[in-house]
Amino acid sequence: MNRSAGMLAALGMMLGGGAVALPAQSAWGITPMARAIGTVDHSDPVPGGGSLTEARVVEPVLMVMGHGPGGVFRFNATLDLEGLTIPGGELTPGDWGEGFVDRRHPHTYVHELLVGLVDPLGRHDGRGRLGIVLGKGFVPFGTDDPMSRPFLRFPVNHHLSQIPERAVGIVQYQLGVVTVEGSLFDGDEPTGPSDWPLIRTDTHGWRFGDSRALRITVSPRSGLEVQGSLAHIHSPESRAGAAPDAEKQSASIRWEQGTGSTDRYALIEWARTSEAQGYFVFHTFLGEGMLRGRRWSVAYRFESTERPEELRLVDLFRTQRPSPDNSILGITRWSLHTVHVALTFAASRRRLSIEPFVEGTLGTVAKVGGGIFDPELLYGTDQVRALDVGVELDWAAQRQRMGRYGVLQAMPAMSGMRM
Repeated sequence: MNRSAGMLAALGMMLGGGAVALPAQSAWGITPMARAIGTVDHSDPVPGGGSLTEARVVEPVLMVMGHGPGGVFRFNATLDLEGLTIPGGELTPGDWGEGFVDRRHPHTYVHELLVGLVDPLGRHDGRGRLGIVLGKGFVPFGTDDPMSRPFLRFPVNHHLSQIPERAVGIVQYQLGVVTVEGSLFDGDEPTGPSDWPLIRTDTHGWRFGDSRALRITVSPRSGLEVQGSLAHIHSPESRAGAAPDAEKQSASIRWEQGTGSTDRYALIEWARTSEAQGYFVFHTFLGEGMLRGRRWSVAYRFESTERPEELRLVDLFRTQRPSPDNSILGITRWSLHTVHVALTFAASRRRLSIEPFVEGTLGTVAKVGGGIFDPELLYGTDQVRALDVGVELDWAAQRQRMGRYGVLQAMPAMSGMRM
């Protein structure tokens, strides 16, 4: 293929949105995808009491998946523009992390950027498959990124059940139904959309490699998956490396089945995070499921999650970063029921999916253990209510699970659905 033909292929890829094979069908391929969600969010209560309604564009992402000859070489890239559309966060009762509270923080602009090798040894290691992944993305710990699951609203347990946006090196080995993943990464979490992982500090040395994780995944049959994870994170809330460490555990069972006309999905997960050598411990339990037909979908989620209550700024939706010593004033437990109902319409030769939806949450917030924090004093009530109405737009979206790389990532298909 000459240069002009290559440019035409690339232009066709961008305009058509499908997977494109490069020179002479050499098994190189690139699959671009895009998504954005326009939504009106209503939350009651919000910090300080009362309610608040906002219109926002969330999850404006551009994604590229690629593979080389034989699928040995893979790469993932996700550009997230939430730093432009929700610089002050998205209303999400109970959510927290990266200095935001009761708002979901905007993700970093470069959400994922990874390269990897899948089964580079071929037949030389028998039935085994080696995977090597390096870049910025999700640590192999816990469950899938909520962005690739059926709900708009992120669960309260996002920072208990996933470790996102780190510089990570992953080594995997898959033998039969068992996959073992070990990783080294940097402990510091981002403090703003433009942040890159801190590889090294002037005073505390290397940040990359100061944290580690191990995940074991067992898939006894098609569509069924059991995973268990452990992680040690050094000083997640201080980029300089001067804050307490976190010890994390996760276990989950995931089931997925498609019949052609109806898809079914279910997830049950448990996670635990211990900070400051066990002085603070946070638990979460979550169960969710979905039924999806050709034109409709309905999903339900229940979670019971404990979160830290830290000293807040004048803006009651924010906490100080890096957090000062003794900033945790107590622990609350958020018990929430969420229902999501959507219709799906296809356009532009079925490459564009238009999905209007309604999502509602009801639940309670309660104080756990000691501490001076009282949720009823901050919110004026222990009842939680939220409603979201919006539309999701997906261009050439593939059926992929964000946060699963290497030997756990299926080759991109020509068409699919968001899960």
